[in-house]
Amino acid sequence: MISSSKEEDQSTSTNEDRDQSTSANEDRETNCWGCGLRVSVAAYASVFKCGWCGAITKEHVVKSDNIRLRRCLDHFFVTIVISFMLFFICAGVWAVYPIIFSVSNFRGVFHLAIIVILSICTLLSFCLSAFQPAGVPPLIIWGSFPAVGQGGLDNYTFCHYCSKPKSPMTHHCRSCGTCVLDMDHHCPFIGNCVGAANHRCFILFLLSTVISTFYVTIMTSYSALQIWPHPEDEPVIRLSGYANPELIVGVLKETILAFLRAAVFLPLRYIYVGKTYLSHLRAVNSEEVMERDCQNLVRFFGCPSTTTAYLPSYWKSRKAHTK
Repeated sequence: MISSSKEEDQSTSTNEDRDQSTSANEDRETNCWGCGLRVSVAAYASVFKCGWCGAITKEHVVKSDNIRLRRCLDHFFVTIVISFMLFFICAGVWAVYPIIFSVSNFRGVFHLAIIVILSICTLLSFCLSAFQPAGVPPLIIWGSFPAVGQGGLDNYTFCHYCSKPKSPMTHHCRSCGTCVLDMDHHCPFIGNCVGAANHRCFILFLLSTVISTFYVTIMTSYSALQIWPHPEDEPVIRLSGYANPELIVGVLKETILAFLRAAVFLPLRYIYVGKTYLSHLRAVNSEEVMERDCQNLVRFFGCPSTTTAYLPSYWKSRKAHTK
């Protein structure tokens, strides 16, 4: 009697496990956010792609945002950067240019015109980078089957923060709280993302900042030599020990190279291969083909298309990332 009851319990548990495994393997139906059609997917699938419109659906997305704190930090950095640039310009003109004018009026006027041009370019490119939208994705029809054609939303995903479609070239920035087209990165110093609309202005800001920094360094050194005591008037202090000239020159050289690499060479390298920083990160572990070409730089800076015919297309090679 006891053995028969045990056999019944075992058979019941076996049937229950079989029913659960069968229900887990059964497909379920859900709606595609892109075209609104019913899609049959596996019960365990959290990500699926519509066979009609090509939209990708990601379920169980957890939203976590703290935009207010991030925006306050961005505004704080922008205020610091603007204040520093204005102080740097005004203090440099007040301290350096009286010395240059004392040497020659022509030199003073010439260098004053240069510093005015560099200041205007730097401030203008900074304002265009910081205070205009980084890149608004184009509007697209979605959610209705008759309006959305076959493949009309291929590889599009749905942004649960903005409640609208997001193309493969669009990324949602949690600091700005919006989707950005061709997003490169979020820069706290301009308090804005770098995207399709302001990427060129941001690169021009970096270039003008580097040129202005070197120019101010040269002019400050020249002014210091004009007021510094001559060697015949003051004894020469020789450096010894760890503070030798070779060490100082080496440190300065490495600092300048690191500054140029981060501010100029690295951003231009991504433009040269036709990518942004985020697209480069996505392509690291993929087999996506990158085409290196000098014409990418020409097209990025908006030069006429006729000029690309006279540029060499060397270094034009294909590189595939292997997994």
